[in-house]
Amino acid sequence: MDVARPPEVARQRRRRQILLAVAVLLAVVATTVVLARLEPAAPAVDAAPLWTDTVQRGTLLRQVRGPGVLVPDDTRWIPARTEGRVERILVQPGATVATDTILIELSNPQLAQQAEAARLALRASEAALQSLAADLDQDLLTQRVRAAELESQLARAVMDVEVDESLVSKGLLDDLTVRRDKLTAETLATQLSLEQERLESSRSSMTARLAVQQAEVDQRRSSARLLLEQVEALRVPASVAGVLQQVPVEVGQQVGPGTNLARVADPTRLKAEIRIAETQVEDVEVGQLTEIDTRNGIVRGHVTRIDPASENGTVTVDVVPDEALPRGARPDMNVEGTIELERLDDVLYVGRPAFGQEEASTTLFRVDPDGRGAHRTIVRFGRSSVTSIEVVEGLAAGDRVVLSDMSAWDEYDRVRLR
Repeated sequence: MDVARPPEVARQRRRRQILLAVAVLLAVVATTVVLARLEPAAPAVDAAPLWTDTVQRGTLLRQVRGPGVLVPDDTRWIPARTEGRVERILVQPGATVATDTILIELSNPQLAQQAEAARLALRASEAALQSLAADLDQDLLTQRVRAAELESQLARAVMDVEVDESLVSKGLLDDLTVRRDKLTAETLATQLSLEQERLESSRSSMTARLAVQQAEVDQRRSSARLLLEQVEALRVPASVAGVLQQVPVEVGQQVGPGTNLARVADPTRLKAEIRIAETQVEDVEVGQLTEIDTRNGIVRGHVTRIDPASENGTVTVDVVPDEALPRGARPDMNVEGTIELERLDDVLYVGRPAFGQEEASTTLFRVDPDGRGAHRTIVRFGRSSVTSIEVVEGLAAGDRVVLSDMSAWDEYDRVRLR
């Protein structure tokens, strides 16, 4: 049979159960709070493929880099000087040409006909000039003969007057005869004076008429020469020595004056056209030193021109070599140019991280001294170069940081390196 328990014992037992339940509940709550406050376990990251670098203090050489090509520094387009049809292309691109090398032959039958007509018109004008000069010379000669005859007659008349006066003084001749001979002499003197004026006037008229005819000859000669030069221009010479780079026309094509027929360049004078990102070109200036990597050697040069416009996010910078290019350098060869912007002395710098931008803040994982882990650190950068960037805040000399892309661990402030 059951033994009845005292009421006091039952109450104590119930009290112990309640206390035990409260203790268990408090333990569960405390455990929950502690677990909630615990940080997630640091993930393990393979350290072998990570790119790390050590922060250094010293001189940072700021540079920008971009791809480019070698192009001729002295390039000349050969234009058509007259209208014509392309008959023959005598030289193909890549050939070495001299100044008198004929590159292309054009044809223009109408121009040839005009040149021949101008030549014949010039010959006719020259013949007319010669004929006019002969006629004027003949007229002038006739007048000179007439003047000479009058001069001779006047001289005889003066002599007659002198004889008459001598005879009159001796009483051998009457005064009437003397007066008649004097009148004759005066008349001849007047006629001679008029004839001389007429001769001088004829000389002036002759010069004017010859000048008019000579002007016509000069005009026709100029026209004939121009047409002849246009006919000769149908045979297009290189005009400069170099290498023929391009012939943008085809046989049978009709071209007009000014049409580019060929491009000739001097292969011994090459420059590099470097394409720099428009976000990095603001510090590039004319005269800055540059290294041109031709894949067969590095050549030093300097910036000579900066294109004022950008294209596809880049700006073209012209660089002229200060040294001889290596053998094998030729137009359109791909190169890489590195432009030296400035030297920053006594600054902290580190290798440029995957997503680091100048004058901006980012987070990097700083490697622990024991090399077993890395903590996330806020870093503020300053000016940048091609492979390095200035550290303004967040790191000290000797710190080792991870430069690789760590975006896969953005939710963690610490990682373990294995």
